[in-house]
Amino acid sequence: MRIVSGIQPTGQIHIGNYLGAIKQWILLQEKNECVFFIADLHSLTTNYDIKALQNKITEKVIAYIAAGLDPEKSIIFVQSQIKEHTELCWILNTVCPVGELERMTQFKEKSKKFKNNINAGLFSYPVLMAADILLYKAYAVPVGKDQEQHVELARSIAKKFNQKFGETFPEPKSMTAKEGAKIMSLVDPKKKMSKSDDPKSYISLFDTPEDIQKKIMSAQTDSGKDVIYNITKKPGISNLLTIYSLLTNTTTQDVEKQFKKKPYSEFKKSLAKVTIDYLEPFRRKQKELLLRDVYVKEILNKGKTRALTIAQSTMTEVKEKMGLA
Repeated sequence: MRIVSGIQPTGQIHIGNYLGAIKQWILLQEKNECVFFIADLHSLTTNYDIKALQNKITEKVIAYIAAGLDPEKSIIFVQSQIKEHTELCWILNTVCPVGELERMTQFKEKSKKFKNNINAGLFSYPVLMAADILLYKAYAVPVGKDQEQHVELARSIAKKFNQKFGETFPEPKSMTAKEGAKIMSLVDPKKKMSKSDDPKSYISLFDTPEDIQKKIMSAQTDSGKDVIYNITKKPGISNLLTIYSLLTNTTTQDVEKQFKKKPYSEFKKSLAKVTIDYLEPFRRKQKELLLRDVYVKEILNKGKTRALTIAQSTMTEVKEKMGLA
């Protein structure tokens, strides 16, 4: 089964990205054909540092590999190096109804957040995401819960295209982790953890042990003293319990029992240690890869070649069916 997913180069990869998506990818690459890319074209919809972009892309590739992606088992490349992404995006724009884009909740949320930069690219972002998926004829897309609506749109576009031009694309399904698909902010546990927010609100995969300790100890908790999972009444402690259970591969109920009648401070100290120990191999691998620039470039070149073969084949078929070739 072919699986496709991507992540923007801007911002840090945080523990929410890892638990919600990347951890799944590592398991999926063992038995599936996986296509993972740096979504640099998507990052153009927000304000970004032009001079820093190429370094950010390299850092993100290193982060992928440090977190466990294997370039021998997965195709890893940069989105903008495969021009077929934008070519297919334009074609799919002619199939996608405007009404479908107007109901996208992420556009509404980002429009409120970036009021000074509401561009057409932000509006049609989900069509490019559909192109990213359909170009490789993916059957499944590992995403967080907030991206499920975009995968549904890709399904809808695939169906419309197939009905109009003949069977071409599989209708992809989203794959979300049962737990951890939506890790919340450490500062405001009612909001999703986001790399575009204050660094205090998230734990980067490569934060120093000191920073991890500081962030977890100052993470927002709730009134009361009991370490109990209750997402409605105790969103702060519930979020920390979810992180603890996923990093230790136990249930939240097991963690509750472990810290029964113990104070929040003791639970937080333990979570900080668990997190620091879990992320230590990532920090070590990142340092090693930062010194191997040629190796990282080789990975991207090989990934580009493999991705291009699939992309060109898909576009040849699409153009023939549409009367463009």
